[in-house]
This record gives sequence, C-alpha cells and structure tokens, in this order.
Amino acid sequence: MQNTFPKIEEEILKYWQDNQIFQKTLNQTSTEGDFIFYDGPPFATGLPHYGHIIASAIKDVIPRYKTMCGYQVARRWGWDCHGLPVENLIEQELKLKTKKDIETLGIGEFNQACQASVLRYANEWQKFIPRMGRWVNMENDYETMSDKYIEMIWWIFKELHTQGLIYEGYKSMHLCPRCETTLSNFEVTLGYQDVEDISVYVKFSIFNFQFSNKVKIQNPKAEVYFLAWTTTPWTLPGNMALAVGDSIKYQVLSIKDQYYIVAAARVKEVMKNQEFEVVGEVNGSELVGLEYAPLFDFTAEQVKKDSNAKSAFKVYAADFVSTEEGTGIVHVAPAFGEDDYNLSLKYQIPFVQHVNSDGTFKDYVSNWAGRSVKPKKDPSETDREIIKYLEEHSLLFSTEKVRHSYPFCWRCDSPLINYASSSWFVRVIDLKERLLAANAKINWVPEHLRDGRFGKWLE
Repeated sequence: MQNTFPKIEEEILKYWQDNQIFQKTLNQTSTEGDFIFYDGPPFATGLPHYGHIIASAIKDVIPRYKTMCGYQVARRWGWDCHGLPVENLIEQELKLKTKKDIETLGIGEFNQACQASVLRYANEWQKFIPRMGRWVNMENDYETMSDKYIEMIWWIFKELHTQGLIYEGYKSMHLCPRCETTLSNFEVTLGYQDVEDISVYVKFSIFNFQFSNKVKIQNPKAEVYFLAWTTTPWTLPGNMALAVGDSIKYQVLSIKDQYYIVAAARVKEVMKNQEFEVVGEVNGSELVGLEYAPLFDFTAEQVKKDSNAKSAFKVYAADFVSTEEGTGIVHVAPAFGEDDYNLSLKYQIPFVQHVNSDGTFKDYVSNWAGRSVKPKKDPSETDREIIKYLEEHSLLFSTEKVRHSYPFCWRCDSPLINYASSSWFVRVIDLKERLLAANAKINWVPEHLRDGRFGKWLE
C-alpha cells in the first residue's frame, strides 16, 4: 500500500514520541547558552483553527533552528486566561446582559465561573499542537491566572511606579457601553459598519464680536454666530470650546440680519441652500479668544464648579482643524475625542464628562438624564432629541444625513462611543531613547522593519 502524507506524518510523530526526541533536545547540554522564546499564548475558551496553524508553524521554526545551533531552548506553552473573551462567553451562558447584572450576581461568583471555563478546550489543544508537528512543552505550561504570574505582573508595576514611570490620566478610546469597557485599536477595526447618521450645523452665539473695518456689519446689535459641524450631536452637552485654524481664511456671511462665520473654503458647501452676502473676511488668528454662549444651561452650571471655568466657551487655534469637511470651526468636547482632550491639556480647558461609562447621560443633563446616547435599537434616536432642542432654542442652522463607516462592538454589536477613559499609564516617552537604542541592535527579519514600520512606530 502506497504511503500517504498523513500516514508518513503519523509515523514520524510516533517515532518522535517513542524515542522522546523533543525531550532529548530539552535535556541536551547547551554549547551556546540559552535562547529565550516567548510565545503569545492563545485562549483555551475556543477551539484551534486555521489561523493558529500558520502562527504555530512560524513559532516552531526559530526554536528548532536555534536548538540545532546548540542553544538551550525551553519552549513553555502558555494559556491566556484573562480578558473579555472569557467574560463574554460566561455572560452569554449565564444570560447576563449588562455589567450591573454581573454585580447583582456577585463579582466573586462571576469570576469563579470564568476561571472554571478557561481551560475547557485544553485537551483539544493538546491533541492539535503535537499533531501539526510542533515541539512545545505543554506539560510545564503557565497560566496568566496563576498567583505566580499575577504576582510577577504586580511586581513589574511596582518597579515602574518606583521609577516614576506610572501616572494616572485619561485617554480617548472607543468604549462599548454594554460591556462598559474600552476596546483596543485592533478590536475596533473588527466591527466597522456603514451607517447613516444625522450631522448638524450648530449656531454658537458670540459675546464679544469686535473686528476691524474689514467686516461691515450694519447693526452693531445683530446676532453673530460661529457655525460648527458635528456628526455626534450627543457630544454637544460636553462642548467646552471651539477650534479654528490660525492661517485659515474665514468669511462673515449675512443672512436676514444674522451673521455667520464659516471658513471661506467651505462657504459654498455649507450655504448651498441659502442666499447670503459676504460682509468681510478675517484670518483664524483674529477669532482666537472670542467668547460664545454655552448651548445648554446645565453645562454652564457644571462648568462653574471647575477650577478652569474661565477657559471655557472660548475660541482656540488648533492644528487639527481643516477645510476638507464641516465649517472649518470644530466643536471641542475634551471628554470625547483625542484631539479635543489634548487641546484641553494645552489650554487648561475644563474636562466635563456628561456621559456615564454605560453610555447614558449623567443626572445633571436634566433634559435627557439616564438616556442612552447611542441606543442599540436606534443609534440616532438621542441625536434627534438633541437636534429638536437646538431647533426649539434657535441654535440649529441645518442638518444633513451622512453615510459613513462607524465602529460597533464585535462581541455584542453595540455602537461604540469615543470616550476619554481614566486609567493608569506607563510614561513610555521617558524610555524612548533606550527603546530606540535597543531596537538598533536587534537582528530584524526582514531587516527593513527595524528602521521602517517598527522603528517609525517607536519614534
């Protein structure tokens, strides 16, 4: 009978097993010292699949080669036991729908259920990995839920803290309001969907509009507005400032005894359904420092409690402002965007977060307290309520529907929200030069990654 590839493989595997070939490589005397190999471990809450075969094959090649070169290569298998994949699985099995359901059940009981489930597919993995010919020590494995592993993580954290490299702060990230947790950039890319949202052009009434004779306003008591555009009306109760481009040209437009400021390059698009007259043009730098009225009374009351209250509801220059879309004037809500938050740090603009981590408005948002900002069944529902308020208070200029790609949670399909989350961070910038120096000594394969993709990322 002619040999088939599976039969040949099985014979080789049997020979390796009967003669303990892998074990002998672990027992042999090293002539070159140790070669340390770190394996990013899989979750055992799921079955192995095709993607694991590719990664395992690559991970097997280097340790084999280094072993044949005379190095001692201890290849320990590991299990990743933490994180949302495990929690999400148990939530489904226990029919828990929200974080509050977990707290009602009891965090201890929930953790025990997670721990009991972590290695449910370990036997399948222990059959799969050797069958594909990979040599790795699965008997002397490690688990990220073991006390020893967790204690090591806390020791590392303590060492970083001792060296002054740990700080508490905020970072704007995508938050799932159902899971009440932030998602990594990689996770966010898994759930984008094309959706139709309502974008809105909002009128911000200026307090101290004073220009040179470049602007011809006949009535000194006329209302003058900044026009700002946003695709997320639910963030407007968190508006703390407006941003303009220093060198961008802005035109002052007259419409029925009211005046509007818009970037010159955007006038045609913004005013496509309006009859208007251009009464002047100014540089963005001339707008910096102007003050405007807050959109909501409850926001103004909240800002009064902030030590930086004097910095709120003013115009600032920012390099992220462009004229590719919108009005050239950007609505700034520091608690809901990376650029917004960074601008608030630069100018000490108040940080007011009017949304809870479960995606609902806080109690002081009197008009909509407790309402979800992005309801799963109808993500635009709350935006429509905000727009209705703006219209009733003569703060709405116009609306339009926009079709764009929006991120959804890949686990529960809830729409994500951009949210500045409080967390602990490592001050990596202090290590930058050491990281770059270490990277320069690494033998990268392919070589261009060292100074290319990875090197540029470090820089």
